[in-house]
Amino acid sequence: MSSQAQEAREALGARLRGFRKDAGFMSGRALARALGWQESKVSRLENGKQNASEEDIRDWCTATGNSDQIDDLIATVRHIDELWLEWRRQLATGAEKRQKAALPVYSKTKIFRIWHPTLIWGTLQTAEYAAATFQQVRDFYEIPDDIEAATEKRLERQQYLYKGGRIFNVLLAEQALYTNFGGPEVMRGQLDRLLAVMRLPRLSLGVIPRSAPTRIWPGNSFSMFDERLVLVETYSAEFSVTQPREIDLYTKAFALLKQSAVYGASVRDLILAAIQHYDQISAD
Repeated sequence: MSSQAQEAREALGARLRGFRKDAGFMSGRALARALGWQESKVSRLENGKQNASEEDIRDWCTATGNSDQIDDLIATVRHIDELWLEWRRQLATGAEKRQKAALPVYSKTKIFRIWHPTLIWGTLQTAEYAAATFQQVRDFYEIPDDIEAATEKRLERQQYLYKGGRIFNVLLAEQALYTNFGGPEVMRGQLDRLLAVMRLPRLSLGVIPRSAPTRIWPGNSFSMFDERLVLVETYSAEFSVTQPREIDLYTKAFALLKQSAVYGASVRDLILAAIQHYDQISAD
């Protein structure tokens, strides 16, 4: 969980503890007995070790005489949930909904900073490459098959490459050119697409060669939207970073990653070498 989400959970726990003490429940055991809970649940909630459900909030506030605080605390719980969204929850009805939700964020952003160590950023993907990634998402999370609709929504992001004066700073590790989604033909098409978008005036495409000295470990992929939001992806969840001091860390990390990257003709050479690699696979 992001430190911001954990801090919010701990702050909620402290507020719940205050309600308990003000109501005369001098121990967690006493409140647990009144609620019919295990004592350990009260302790976990008060110390930010467990997510509070909306029902937990209603029960706690009612028992401590703070029913007027229920709506406010439920809003807090929902905000914490938004900071850390499990993929199974986001993708419960398929991948299209998550792709559609990204469009308003893109429309409001002027400067993008993108880091992907292992695959091509979604907004630069071809339809075939995107569909291949969604096939893996479908199989891994065992979600409904809406690959065609999800791919269509992902490709809608590409409109922002061409309008609105937006600036795109995209960093890939060299591995992203070789991570094989869909086979040689799909990969050649995707790499050709990279060669084409490199010419866009407001797109800066950098690649970190596999042998380049590094100033910081690669870490997870992340996407920065101006100075207001960073989205970080893991296998289990996507978390949102909005706290300024945490965003500053990602800004610093991106700057350090850039120091290892090459641009322009050097990137073109790396892409052409990857195309040659897939040509050789096809020939074999």
